[in-house]
Amino acid sequence: MLFLIAIGGIGFNGGMIAGPYFEGRLAQCLYDCIQGRAGSRDMLKLAGVYLAVILFVQLMRTVKRLYGARLRNDLCRSMRHMLYNGIVHMTREEAAHESTGAIMTKAVADVDASAGGMQQVTTEIFDTGVLLGSYLFMLFAYDWRLTLLVCLFLVPAYVIALSLKGPITRINEKYKQTAGRLNQETMDRVNNAVTYRVYGREGERDASYENILTEYERNAVRSNLWGNATGPVYNTIAMSGVLFIIWFGGKNVLGTGWTSWDIGVFATYVSCFTKFAQKVSMSARMFNNMQRALVSWRRIKPLFREYVELPLPAKEETVACVSAKDAAVHYPGYEPVLQGITFEARKGQVIGVTGAIACGKTALAKTFIGDAAYEGSICLDGRELKDMDDVEKSGLIAYMGHEPELMSDSVRENILLGENRDPAPYLKMVHMDGEVGLMPQGEDTYVGSGGQQLSGGQQDRISLARTLCHSRNIMVLDDPFSAVDQKTEREIFGELRRLSRDRIVILLSHRLALFPETDGVLFLHDGTGTFGTHGQLLKENPEYAALYRTQQS
Repeated sequence: MLFLIAIGGIGFNGGMIAGPYFEGRLAQCLYDCIQGRAGSRDMLKLAGVYLAVILFVQLMRTVKRLYGARLRNDLCRSMRHMLYNGIVHMTREEAAHESTGAIMTKAVADVDASAGGMQQVTTEIFDTGVLLGSYLFMLFAYDWRLTLLVCLFLVPAYVIALSLKGPITRINEKYKQTAGRLNQETMDRVNNAVTYRVYGREGERDASYENILTEYERNAVRSNLWGNATGPVYNTIAMSGVLFIIWFGGKNVLGTGWTSWDIGVFATYVSCFTKFAQKVSMSARMFNNMQRALVSWRRIKPLFREYVELPLPAKEETVACVSAKDAAVHYPGYEPVLQGITFEARKGQVIGVTGAIACGKTALAKTFIGDAAYEGSICLDGRELKDMDDVEKSGLIAYMGHEPELMSDSVRENILLGENRDPAPYLKMVHMDGEVGLMPQGEDTYVGSGGQQLSGGQQDRISLARTLCHSRNIMVLDDPFSAVDQKTEREIFGELRRLSRDRIVILLSHRLALFPETDGVLFLHDGTGTFGTHGQLLKENPEYAALYRTQQS
């Protein structure tokens, strides 16, 4: 592709110098026709050759632009793949410093700007260099003294372009930041529209959005002004040399200047210098555009990571025992949430985990997928969980969070995640087959952004059906029954009990009605945990007994 771009660029830019030459020859031929030294046939012959050259030049221009656009598209595609890989593999600390709006701005606008800058570096600068060199060679060939004189006016254009590097960088950085804030505010306004309406805060949010929109428009105008309005300034400065060409070039035609010209050479020189000056002003503006592209590149560069294709997890792996001993759970960079956690779960068992609100249930659950860290020991068949990589964990552990993460897709796709299977058995296991059957398109019904078309209980059960569809030897379920009635909860628990015959189920819940049917209970309290059977905890732990009896009554 670069070879074709180079061929097209050389053909186009090399042929461009033919334009001023033939324009001068046509002007001289017209003068000779007026003087009777040439006829219409000479003019037609010259015009035919000029037309053929122009057609060739435009063909080369088409080749250059076609493959230049393909190069830019390929760059955008590759960069977006790399950016996507970096975003989905962000650490918790990195994600905390990136808003959704900023990420969307980087993934779209910044990638386009960076790819455009790369294209200019690889193609436009090369083309500009070839064309400027060709024009300059022709100008020096006709009159080197006059060429040196008129080129003095080109220096200020580049000096101004260099002096604007700092302001353009600062203004474009502000523009990108406000674009990210505007995207974030728009997404927040859409996602939480009902909440703002219910609590009567629509006016405040609209005013906030209007302020951000005004700031965005102001910075966008400034960015475009510095990026585009400088072109005429550069062009005016560069074209100032035409005054000297008219004066000294006229002397050359009259035979009293530094060299001897005819009218054709004068016309060629004027045309050549005009195109040369325009290209110089464009290259100065291109330098400013590259500063804008550099701002975008600095913004997205930290998100670029080498893509490593992970192998598929081995689904046949099994674990007979999960055990924890004096484990201290914490989120990276924070103090421990839990300490002294000790329990054991074996194949075929359902272990319940409960405690007061914010007691650390979710932190404990997230240690199994690596989103929370731990000190001490949590082992799967004697092997430390922290020593396993993500692929090994995904082959052994299925996890359902307490906040369902549903895709903006159909019920079917939210359960199957692209696999070619029947979702009906899993919908039946979570007792949602009847409700889905009444939906407009059944399993193909669109659930809305984040599942907003479904109730909270339906979202939980769709998420649970997905976890069961992609079940593993260890099932970690964080509050799967928080939004369903007790009858449905008991029916689904029966399905989990049947499923746990060859699996380990760790069930985190603040509802204790089914805990008498579990094989063990880990009760979290006061930053630690007590493990035993439901009956033991009722006798030995007054706090657990009080919590259970309160819920039962």
